[in-house]
Amino acid sequence: MQSKITDEEILEFSNSLDLESNLLKTYKSGVMLTNYETQVLDKYNIDYRSVSSLKEIIYLVEEVLNEDSSLDDLENISLSISERDYYMNTNK
Repeated sequence: MQSKITDEEILEFSNSLDLESNLLKTYKSGVMLTNYETQVLDKYNIDYRSVSSLKEIIYLVEEVLNEDSSLDDLENISLSISERDYYMNTNK
């Protein structure tokens, strides 16, 4: 038998969601990044504000990953940014 989810559990769950980290922000050159992506890029001193494309960010990230491939958070945002670049810049 399944137990019902209480209103308190729903409220607790909804309060635990971090929607702000997934909001996209457009930077000067039209590059769009989430708050979480910018936090990770800042952590590794990757200057995303001075680039003109997502491809440039991917290149900068790959340079860091070539030095240390164990940076899972950086690898994950690299995949996310690559996917966004593909969908935004591929003729369909």
